[in-house]
Amino acid sequence: MPADKRASNDYLVTVMAQRQNRDANMADDTLKATTDAADLAALISRAAAQTEGGKPGLPPVERWEPPFCGDLDMEIRADGTWFYMGTPIGRAPLVRLFSTVLRKDEDGKTYLVTPVEKVGIRVEDAPFVAVEMSASTRDGVEVLTFRTNVGDVVEAGPEHGLRFSIVGENHELKPYLHVRGRLEALVSRAVMYDLVDRGEVREVDGQAMFCIVSDGAVFPVMPADELERLSR
Repeated sequence: MPADKRASNDYLVTVMAQRQNRDANMADDTLKATTDAADLAALISRAAAQTEGGKPGLPPVERWEPPFCGDLDMEIRADGTWFYMGTPIGRAPLVRLFSTVLRKDEDGKTYLVTPVEKVGIRVEDAPFVAVEMSASTRDGVEVLTFRTNVGDVVEAGPEHGLRFSIVGENHELKPYLHVRGRLEALVSRAVMYDLVDRGEVREVDGQAMFCIVSDGAVFPVMPADELERLSR
């Protein structure tokens, strides 16, 4: 066979093989997407069955020990937006539903949990965002109450602590509120400013600390002299 004809045939075989591989990959991707969607629909159904009655009757996810069934292509971004397969979940009731069956385990990973399965999801920062804060007085003591983006209402205090992290070259202050289990809410920037306005200097372990106080509990933010330095 002439060399030019052989080269032409080889080229056609290569193109056909590439096309077959491409078609096979597309079919696999379509099948995976279909399977993931079906699995998600089934998970939604089981989660809904466990959360009838809404947030006042949160399911006892901490007591369930179902088998791990793999990771789901779901992520909670730092701003609290939930994504599934790269697309934002725009239905607020669905996000609230999923939030009721969230659990963070000792391994540091976050899962959606029902009595029959546990699937892993990704969390960029904290699973919740505290989007509102109000201050009230109870028995002469100020109590700070927060509302999260998924509808949790949490009073900061002995049962629900505040912690503060300082990150980055700009020393960004990031407050976190304990919500339940090992789950926290990142306090939004707008709420953080109101929160810091309520701070006061107290002595903690012999050191002057800038603190937030709620329901009698004292939550140190940073040393008072460091705050003064950063404020210059």
